[in-house]
Amino acid sequence: MLTPTQRRNAVIYQVYPRSFQDSNGDGIGDLDGITSRLEHIASLGVDGIWLSPIFASPQADVGYDVSDYLTVAPEYGDVAAADRLVARAHELGLIVLFDIVPCHTSIENAWFRDHPDWYIIREGDKPPNNWTATFGGLAWDRDPYGRGWYCHMFYPEQPNLNWRNPEVVAAMHGVFKFWMDRGVDGFRIDAIDRLFVDEQLRDEPAADEEYELWERPDYASLKHIHTVNQPEIFDALRSLRAAFPNAFFATEAYVAMEQLPAYLEHVDLSFCFQLLQAERDTAKIADVICRGSKIPGVAWMLSNHDFSRLGTRWGPDLARAAAVLLLTIPGAAFIYQGDEIGQVDGPGIEPPIDRVGRDAYRHPMQWDESGGFSNADAWLPMTDPERCNVAGQENATYSPLTIYRQLTALRRELTGELTDVSGNDGVLRYTRGAISVVINFSADAIPAPAGEVVLSTKQLRGDTVPPSAAVIVRR
Repeated sequence: MLTPTQRRNAVIYQVYPRSFQDSNGDGIGDLDGITSRLEHIASLGVDGIWLSPIFASPQADVGYDVSDYLTVAPEYGDVAAADRLVARAHELGLIVLFDIVPCHTSIENAWFRDHPDWYIIREGDKPPNNWTATFGGLAWDRDPYGRGWYCHMFYPEQPNLNWRNPEVVAAMHGVFKFWMDRGVDGFRIDAIDRLFVDEQLRDEPAADEEYELWERPDYASLKHIHTVNQPEIFDALRSLRAAFPNAFFATEAYVAMEQLPAYLEHVDLSFCFQLLQAERDTAKIADVICRGSKIPGVAWMLSNHDFSRLGTRWGPDLARAAAVLLLTIPGAAFIYQGDEIGQVDGPGIEPPIDRVGRDAYRHPMQWDESGGFSNADAWLPMTDPERCNVAGQENATYSPLTIYRQLTALRRELTGELTDVSGNDGVLRYTRGAISVVINFSADAIPAPAGEVVLSTKQLRGDTVPPSAAVIVRR
């Protein structure tokens, strides 16, 4: 178990279970497959893994619609397979975080049928208000059991739980306890900023300013003062922390950076999405890392299962340089599976599995030139394993895999705050103690900083840093 300080500087590897490794030849990744590949994850020098949801689900939102929190989805294995994974991870010195979805369940969860008071359901001839769902459309649908209208902040198949009901709190605490009793170290808590909605169900006003983070147009047309960031969330987190004082909690709160500290009063980490969305704007990156690095418990990432991969957004060369950014700034860092080899978005599939277009970010991990993911047709096709795979990058000097391993080793000597941060002329520069970092986003070579070169993502040309390259020097 990591200490509180270690948690706030941890490096966690995100596993998308459906796409990591198939062990039984059905084309779908599973828990035993993950267990068989844990040595690769450990070799990266990370502190632990986060598994996207593995619970029983009809897969309307590929696992984020849970029908039974105490059962593993049969395509992934069973509870015994989860136990084996946790035990092997611990043998390798890795902590294990499960992805918990407390805001909503699947509409096929027995709770929805049997406990309508556990959900936000209102009678009437029309929807109670003008709320919009995150994925588009109205946030209300007619209850299939004839009880009125039910609220869903995401897909219609994901009815919102009513956390004002103490029975819901008890049931969800029971879920946390079940898995922690089996050795799970903690949880990534999904969509925590949507845990409560306004009890009076008041209409939301029209948006009067642009959102700091990207939203779909119809969702962004309203100012979400009654459905996001409600004060009761922090009471719920306080109660959760009291019930599980030793658990490692990382929250997904898709909010303005200045709102993160309220979450971090009760949890170890909270994700900062602003860095991911700063893209290649060096001035914006400099501003984000200056602000975010002052927040104890900030967690950074540059890819995940909901956003286009780093290798596609920034290009393969600059993606290696971005790894330097991710792993040298203060705070925790999350690495999405495949980023360590520079994997890019895949072609998706027709008809799409995910209705809002995220299939391209979830294609299988590429282990060798033939793919190595499965000996059957994969649930999503392989992207380009002949070009990009783990086996082909082992021991290659400037491969993404080598660079990630070098960075996690170097990270242990990085201490102190960021200083001398600048993002002018397409070049990002900053210092931590005796270490200086230069990341060249521009199309021109630039002078290298003075000092001993500790790491570079490309061969340096004399005393210059090539375009789309990064260098770390010890002064």
